[in-house]
Amino acid sequence: MKLFNTVIALAAVAAGSLLPLNAGAAGQPATEKTYRYLWSHYTGWEPWQYISDSGIMKKWADKYGVKIDVLLINDYVTSINQFTSGESVGCAMTIMDTLNMPASGGIDCDVLVVGDYSDGNDGLVLFNGKTVKDVKGRKVLIVKDSVSSYLLSQALKTEGLRDADVTEVNTSDANIAATFATSGDIGATVTWNPILMQVRNLPKATLVFDSSKIPGEIQDLLVVRRDAPEGVKKALVGAWYEAMAVMSGQGKQTDAAIEAMAKFAGGTVPEFKAQLRTTKMFYTPQSSIDFIENPALEKTAKTITGFCFDHGLLGQNAKSADAIGIELSAGKILGDAKNVKIHYNTTYLKAAAAGKL
Repeated sequence: MKLFNTVIALAAVAAGSLLPLNAGAAGQPATEKTYRYLWSHYTGWEPWQYISDSGIMKKWADKYGVKIDVLLINDYVTSINQFTSGESVGCAMTIMDTLNMPASGGIDCDVLVVGDYSDGNDGLVLFNGKTVKDVKGRKVLIVKDSVSSYLLSQALKTEGLRDADVTEVNTSDANIAATFATSGDIGATVTWNPILMQVRNLPKATLVFDSSKIPGEIQDLLVVRRDAPEGVKKALVGAWYEAMAVMSGQGKQTDAAIEAMAKFAGGTVPEFKAQLRTTKMFYTPQSSIDFIENPALEKTAKTITGFCFDHGLLGQNAKSADAIGIELSAGKILGDAKNVKIHYNTTYLKAAAAGKL
């Protein structure tokens, strides 16, 4: 992970513009392009499997004359690496990880949808500990330099502790539950649902801090490369909100969708519904627009960019927290206006809200 930004930068240069999945020789696209959208296990992203399995994605892709494969990548960082290197058109990720991975590697990104923010879905869990203070001196299993590191840092501040008071042990989200379960009497981890529910329910384990204490800061996004075709962007947003309408509705179709998501997430329907209660879902396009247009987003973005700069996550050449520009609503730029790499693009949200997708 220490070499992460360097590797990304080199990959970005090597990849150039996005190639479709079945690009031909010498980078020439085949007749029928297939674009990949990647996601990893997280409560707010489980709908992507339903979107794929139900035929919703195909329906919207056909409408816009494109072909899109929605693929699960079991390791979160791997999914973002593949997006950054040009192996996919889009990826589900948080705003902080968009900033410190693809954006810091030079990839121009569109945030098409803020799907939710974590409202208790991410947390710090300890064996034989009751408060955040009890983590001092421990080794913490974590997807290092991801949003989990941010949450841990915020938790430590609440008790006057410093990042140096703990040791982060980089651990894949695919392995974190099993590793924590065998980590001993002073084990500690920061992770997210559905993994969080697994580890917090272990004997002698206690959730001592969660993301409900920092509302709006862990934003879960639909991110695509800015140069992605219009049809791909429209299809992804349209498919997402069709699934959101089903998910937030009532009746047999909704029940079946929730059951499918729970099963794919590796839990029961009651467990999945419990995880949804700690996820502030934006089920409508307008709710996502309202979040993006709220002036509070600028303050949140400044907090996140400050953390990333302080922890060396904005790239080797970053001279300040403003090294990477972020386009907020109404064209407002936070950071370097000459190096804007993240755009909260509400074009497709507004089309969806108006019923024009």
